[in-house]
Amino acid sequence: MSAKRILLFTGKGGVGKTSCAAASAIKAAEMGYRTLIMSSDPAHSLADALDTKLGPEPIKVADKLYAQEIDMYYSMKKYWGNIRELLLLVFKWQGINEIAAEELAAIPGMEEASALLWLNQFYHSDEYDLIIVDSAPTGETLTFLTLPQITEWWVTKAFPFQKLAVKSVGYAVRKTTGIPLDRGYKELQELLEELKGIHEVLTDPEVCSVRLVMNPEKMVIKETKRAYSYLQMYGYNVDCVIINRLIEEDLGSKWEEYLKTQKEHLYNINSSFAPLPIFKISHQLKEVFGMERLQIMADEMYVDSDPSQIFYHEPTYKVESEDDLYIIKIKLPFVEEMNCKTSQIGDQLIVQLENRRLNYFLPKFLTYFHIKESSIKDGWLCIFFEKA
Repeated sequence: MSAKRILLFTGKGGVGKTSCAAASAIKAAEMGYRTLIMSSDPAHSLADALDTKLGPEPIKVADKLYAQEIDMYYSMKKYWGNIRELLLLVFKWQGINEIAAEELAAIPGMEEASALLWLNQFYHSDEYDLIIVDSAPTGETLTFLTLPQITEWWVTKAFPFQKLAVKSVGYAVRKTTGIPLDRGYKELQELLEELKGIHEVLTDPEVCSVRLVMNPEKMVIKETKRAYSYLQMYGYNVDCVIINRLIEEDLGSKWEEYLKTQKEHLYNINSSFAPLPIFKISHQLKEVFGMERLQIMADEMYVDSDPSQIFYHEPTYKVESEDDLYIIKIKLPFVEEMNCKTSQIGDQLIVQLENRRLNYFLPKFLTYFHIKESSIKDGWLCIFFEKA
């Protein structure tokens, strides 16, 4: 049996995503779900929010509620085994000096990969009904979510030779030097398969929902819009937006200008993110930490709703036909506000959205087609393909 649901909370640094994630976990546990909240943010603040000491393995913090702060070095020891020796040896074979090889042996995204491997382990166990991920700020979250594709590309570049050759040469190396090259390669392949598997889970809208936390501030709203577009482009389901730290209107005249601006921002959020559900949380006017204060946040955020439910679900990718054309549609909200370009190289569709690039493998039959044109309509990027 697998965990029923995964919720991933992200947002610009400082908006209160950890508090929102922790409050959601408390609410879910109160409703009877066996809940794990895990922090994948290198700047951990989950222990502070829960006001309890946490470690690299899950610990029980309340009835049906467990929490964990992922430690990269602990996770490396747990998951990476012989891979480091493999990488060091391969880089040295390629003529890279020892110091540079040591640096390169830290696979890009190793910290994010560790979090994904923990997530994969718990998802496929029967320990929890709900896993909540308190992720890093939005930029790092996108790295976290796209890591499987990035890692596969990186490994392909690092190991430009046949698997069979690595295994046979690796066995000989192990026999003569004791370095487990072949075992390291096997572990690396298994790791890649695990990363691919959890990527499929995270892009399944019936399992995983991303929740965007923001404050009613111009720069925060702009970054949240951008994050929403990128998440849609990569195929992740965002099921709600959470506006944290709303100022009440009875705080006196000193807040008049701020409240006026806040109203304008709320109108912008409501019109821009519709039809996504929007949850609102008042500014607590004090530090939010400990179960009691987080419970107050949870009750205001969800009222009588179940935090584990799917609040919104809409496909983000479609393939349609029209006369002699095929159309790929990718849901990209706010794309009108960004510079978007599309191109095709072989069997890959490349979507460049400002400084973000997606390499998407096309359905095989579309390799015999080329892009005729692309357009944006009602938040959908439509790419028209015609026969080459």
